[in-house]
Amino acid sequence: MKAIAITPGTKEVELVDREEPFIHAVDEIRIKVLQVGICGTDREEVSGGRADAPDGKNKLVIGHEMFGQVVEVGKAVTKAAKGDYGLFTVRRGCGECAACKNGRSDMCYTGKYTERGIKGADGYETEFVVDKEEYFVPVPESIKNIGVLTEPMSVAAKAIDEAMMIQAVRLGDFDDVTHWLKGKKALIAGLGPVGLLAALALRVRGADVLGMDIVDENSARPQVLKAIGGRYVNGKKINVEEIGKTIEYADFVFEAAGIAKLQFELIDTMAKNAIYMATGIPAEGRPLTMPGAELMQRLVLNNQIIVGSVNASRKHYEQAVNYLVKAKQQWPEAVDKIITHRYPFGKYDDALHNHGEDEIKVVIDWSRDGAK
Repeated sequence: MKAIAITPGTKEVELVDREEPFIHAVDEIRIKVLQVGICGTDREEVSGGRADAPDGKNKLVIGHEMFGQVVEVGKAVTKAAKGDYGLFTVRRGCGECAACKNGRSDMCYTGKYTERGIKGADGYETEFVVDKEEYFVPVPESIKNIGVLTEPMSVAAKAIDEAMMIQAVRLGDFDDVTHWLKGKKALIAGLGPVGLLAALALRVRGADVLGMDIVDENSARPQVLKAIGGRYVNGKKINVEEIGKTIEYADFVFEAAGIAKLQFELIDTMAKNAIYMATGIPAEGRPLTMPGAELMQRLVLNNQIIVGSVNASRKHYEQAVNYLVKAKQQWPEAVDKIITHRYPFGKYDDALHNHGEDEIKVVIDWSRDGAK
């Protein structure tokens, strides 16, 4: 079967032949891959960035945002049947720490986890994959055209879930923690796929969403945001520190830009008792100079919290599916516009290296002929 593989640490990416996987254990599921999303991690990998091949190999099959259809299940499998739609999660625990032993490899203490398509395990840019039932997440047929968005939505779902739990503990005596985000002001910095999916989830929860980016207001991303009831702020026309003063301070900040300077500037947008979830991973760059004392004073005096969040547990994948189902019901046309480009697997080079101004989410389609 065909697969897209890289030689880690180089810019070498190619379509290779791999042995087709089959079920060998009673708890395994075999999936025909239909679509795999492309994200910044994939593009970093094919540019020679962080990636690790499986032990004993010099190539890594990339791809972690997968979606497909079940073609075979082991005898002990109870949560999936032939014909079902779904996906496998990305991270596999270290098997040593308490987090991983309790199904929370996203919170691994040792760092010895593997990640399919990223770190020590082949990914999903291939025709068929086999894995354990415990890593399978079902996706209803009603959202099969956007099921590939589940993994990036799980990143947003985890950040929102953690924020809700923290605020419930802090504010439970005097605020509505059951529906805490309803009516709250939420600022999203960075309207790439994860940022827009966070906007969907926050709007599903009833938040008043403000999205910030540096693209033209009439371009694709702001138009999707506005179609779901969000408001757009052009970061080229207003300074970050002015957002709270001139528009409104945010009860919830969701950072998805991965720009270190911006990540610190966003503290200026926070309301009293606000929580700020950082999900972007900035590249190394020049040292930053900032008013450290002023920033820390603000955090302390206003009871504000900043939390970093990465990866997701199975629970968050399930939450992601639920968000996508509800968003599809409320804003079907807007949700469909998040996937802007679909390439057959034979045109992987275009998918990985070409960036159009109207691009939001790029998908490699394994259900189509490789060249068409």
